[in-house]
Amino acid sequence: MNVSRSQTPGKPIPRLYVNVDHVATLRQARRAVEPDPVEAAAASERGGADGITVHLREDRRHIQDDDVVRLLGSVRGALNLELATASDILALAASLRPHQATFVPERREEITTEGGLQLGAVGAADRHLADAVRQLVGAGIRVSLFIDPDPDMMAAAASLGVQAVELHTGAYANRHPDAARALARLRVAGERARSLGLAVHAGHGLTYQNVTPVAAIPEIEELNIGHSIVSRAVTVGMERAVREMRALIVEARVD
Repeated sequence: MNVSRSQTPGKPIPRLYVNVDHVATLRQARRAVEPDPVEAAAASERGGADGITVHLREDRRHIQDDDVVRLLGSVRGALNLELATASDILALAASLRPHQATFVPERREEITTEGGLQLGAVGAADRHLADAVRQLVGAGIRVSLFIDPDPDMMAAAASLGVQAVELHTGAYANRHPDAARALARLRVAGERARSLGLAVHAGHGLTYQNVTPVAAIPEIEELNIGHSIVSRAVTVGMERAVREMRALIVEARVD
């Protein structure tokens, strides 16, 4: 596995992880064998992706267990496995040991992940997440938490012993009248996370039209983007779609 970060002198470029969940969504619509997310992942890497992200949901609505196994055997870069704390998925992750696991909140009735994990409240849910983090860290897996860009959440994440946080960019991507304020929150949260020794990732709702300001935030070292790239790939192909997104991310740091 070759995990690297493209860069220009003095200006690190965020890694681009391509989420291929919705390639599997199209396949599962017919319970067919195509399109294959493994083939989409290979095309993404040819287009410049640094890694591949998949979300193995409890209801298996798109990515299946076998997809994760096959991806681990085929991706040249890193595999980021998104998951909740369901015991069977935790056990699978611990046994397969992907490069990275990102804990996300999950509700069966949601169309897509609607917000970040809520950290800091005293209760069974927090203890369950802490136990899950310890299980995967103990298996040698790099662990990240998908959380809202709230500075207070950064300290709570650091206290759980994770290596990274992924900032939920949905408020920036979806609330156009408040985009500037949402972007400022991402900047502040990124600074706070970095000051606590956490690696800073970001994702959700990022598109070709809105990715540049987020990619320009200096603390962010990894972007997870899926739906927009897969949508573009329907008309231009996966390699070109990834290459175009990669160019925007590079341009954001160079400029």
